[in-house]
Amino acid sequence: MAIGKRIASLNFKELAILSGIFLKHPLYLIPTCKATNRTVKICNQLYGALHHEDNKTNAFRHALWNYLICKYCLSVAGSVEKAAGWSKKITDLHERLSPNSGLAKAMDLHNNRIGRELFTNSLDKDVDVVSLIQQKTKEAVKVRSLNDIEKSTEDLVFIEEIRS
Repeated sequence: MAIGKRIASLNFKELAILSGIFLKHPLYLIPTCKATNRTVKICNQLYGALHHEDNKTNAFRHALWNYLICKYCLSVAGSVEKAAGWSKKITDLHERLSPNSGLAKAMDLHNNRIGRELFTNSLDKDVDVVSLIQQKTKEAVKVRSLNDIEKSTEDLVFIEEIRS
């Protein structure tokens, strides 16, 4: 879903929460939007609309989104920890406001964490993040329960196979 459409779908309370966060941290607005737009563009190019389902491509999107938010916000944040903290805050909020089921939310939060960890673990390396996350996507684990997600500490996770 495009950012504008997602924002337009928020109710007043949700919009107030989102606005409040960016009013407290206005310098994060532009890099967060750039990271989000870049993520959607890459995912659309690679996977079309498939990344909007609860499949491996969705896992890719969430990991990439968190990685890019960290990367784009690092100069504003001033430290890796603060950039990762911001990414967690804004993407956790997204999950809190989204209409996903409990398992889908847990999957997204898990994949978000993997993206942030990839960022913090690859800072001093020359990494092609898209290829790195695509490789992790190929190795993603299908889950059926919250317990399955908890067991997959290092892997991206997904719920559904890609429909053809």
